[in-house]
Amino acid sequence: MAFQRNIFRGLEEWKNNESHKPLVIRGARQVGKTTVIKEFGKTFDTFIQLNLEKSGDRTFFTDELNPKITFQKICLEKKIEPKGKTLLFLDEIQNSPQAIALLRYFYEEMSELYVISAGSLLEIIMEKHKISFPVGRVEYLYLFPMTFKEFLMASGETQALSLLEEVPVQNWAVPSLSKLYKTYTLVGGMPEAVAKFITTRDITKVAAVYRNLFTSYIDDAAKYASNKNNEQILTQFIEAAPKETGKRITFERFANTSYRSRDASEALRTLQRAMLIFLRYPTTDLQIPLQTDTKRKPRLQFLDTGLVNFSSGIQATYLTDEPIDTMYNGMIAEQITGQELIASTFYEMKPPLFWVREEVRSNAELDFVIIEDSKIIPIEVKSGKTGTLRSLHSYIDRTGIKLAVRLYSGEYSVVNEVTPIGKNHYTLINLPLFLASMIGEYVRFIEKTSKSELK
Repeated sequence: MAFQRNIFRGLEEWKNNESHKPLVIRGARQVGKTTVIKEFGKTFDTFIQLNLEKSGDRTFFTDELNPKITFQKICLEKKIEPKGKTLLFLDEIQNSPQAIALLRYFYEEMSELYVISAGSLLEIIMEKHKISFPVGRVEYLYLFPMTFKEFLMASGETQALSLLEEVPVQNWAVPSLSKLYKTYTLVGGMPEAVAKFITTRDITKVAAVYRNLFTSYIDDAAKYASNKNNEQILTQFIEAAPKETGKRITFERFANTSYRSRDASEALRTLQRAMLIFLRYPTTDLQIPLQTDTKRKPRLQFLDTGLVNFSSGIQATYLTDEPIDTMYNGMIAEQITGQELIASTFYEMKPPLFWVREEVRSNAELDFVIIEDSKIIPIEVKSGKTGTLRSLHSYIDRTGIKLAVRLYSGEYSVVNEVTPIGKNHYTLINLPLFLASMIGEYVRFIEKTSKSELK
């Protein structure tokens, strides 16, 4: 089942660029890379796909590095007569160092040919076998699990999608959109899981999909482990990581294991390169640029909320009336918010920062800090009254920032607030959780509205 994905916009931009370079699609296994490119291939006059996991397709690539001869061999063997705009798709390219090396020559000597490559374990395999992409000769796009908007499109919820994209959201629509968001948070964004749920409307039928996904991730560990001990650690961490999502972690004895910091750090960074997890580091900065503080404990974020729910055994919680922002001590709300923020762009893979103040008598943690239009936007994911936003108020008192966002299981509102010590007045945008991906639009809307009122 092929779904409409946001990355198609980036692919169209690339296609329409006269000086397009070979494109590398990055993403974890099973997020839909191959399906997306096959669908995109339909917009070309000629589409050629090679799977470099297959030895027969790898034989086209030799150390000769002649792109024209290589392409002629492919067309002859595949019995293809290329016409018009032609897209060559090299899937699982990490299996062929020669194909990777040839990318720069496709760009330099066959600029009229469109070339896309993809692979789930690119960085890991390339590092293991000392392979490198030609610097400055390729472009990148990133594919993540499906977003809430993509989930609504796939589910045929066109009216809900229109209401979601209307700024500001109508509060009468919030209950229905919140219910759909809770379903999305339960199912997650892995395309196969979404497809199974859409056809069955039964989350129990999706369990086999989650189980198979975890099996494939564990099987992959053998491919990119540096040794047997590393493989064992990776296997344990793949199983443990979903239960640690949202927590600030230490590498030493991660997830109550006995592994020392060096071994655990190597394993977790390997899983991050495989894009199964994201290590979200804090910043202590109060103004741009926000520097990542890698000396402090990161928060762990897993690939997908559906996999987290399945692995942690908390799917039944979704059948209750409990709001997302209180489920599992707020961990699910933070996981899905981080997931939406990471997937908000297909141009880069940049996990959002959080802010910390760690002092002897006064600690504070702010869930997210993002940059919108060259301005810092502090974000809290909270339930409860505005007066409980202690970390947000601490941040505002130190920065003087005039605009902040709270994501929660409630209605849209904009209120003028003052921090408890009365030091700073600020505008607080209260947004339902399902609007995490639209924070930028709401910030610009509020700023535009405020300017209009001043005239």
